[in-house]
Amino acid sequence: MTRFARAEREALSDTFLEVGPDAPTLCGDWTTADLATHLVVRDGRPDLIVGPMLPIIGGAAKRQVRAIKHQPWPDLVESVRTGPPIYSPTRLGPVDEFVNLIEFYVHHEDVLRAGERTDRRVIPEAEQRALWSALDRMAKLMFRRASVGAELISPLGRIVAKPATPRGSVAVEGAPGELVLAAYGRRAQAEITSRGSDDAVDALWSSKLGIA
Repeated sequence: MTRFARAEREALSDTFLEVGPDAPTLCGDWTTADLATHLVVRDGRPDLIVGPMLPIIGGAAKRQVRAIKHQPWPDLVESVRTGPPIYSPTRLGPVDEFVNLIEFYVHHEDVLRAGERTDRRVIPEAEQRALWSALDRMAKLMFRRASVGAELISPLGRIVAKPATPRGSVAVEGAPGELVLAAYGRRAQAEITSRGSDDAVDALWSSKLGIA
């Protein structure tokens, strides 16, 4: 696993231990225990992501997810920290960086910004560049459902996430990490500036953004 994805995983694991299993997150009504469980399942048991929704095996899958969640908190956090099993493709550095950098960056901020602390950690310039590259690669996908155009502007450049539509376009400015958060539906917590007509700005941020 390479430096930024690995560093975010380590930092999130440390924050998990600091805040405990019952702390809030920006992931709806999930607690930190729910988020940690999601990450462990995502790393090593992707079958349990869809399993609980299937009619025959759903009950067994839900029990397995509950067992993961209700293990001792240090053990669950250690599973997050350890990462995927040895046979997983994400054990390969470039794959890990491609798949996990934004995932762990966003979820770390989900924990940090849901709490009462108002300070913001300083993201190193090299990681900001990595986040910007990832955003450039994924922006069109994340803004595909936007009802107006969107241009993302950071000190590192500009990304046309979606061309202008008849309703207009919005220029969104901020640091790369803040723009990533906004693109993933954390606009209210992201330190960004939106420029455009009131109608266009409202239309952009009421659109369903992100990967899902």
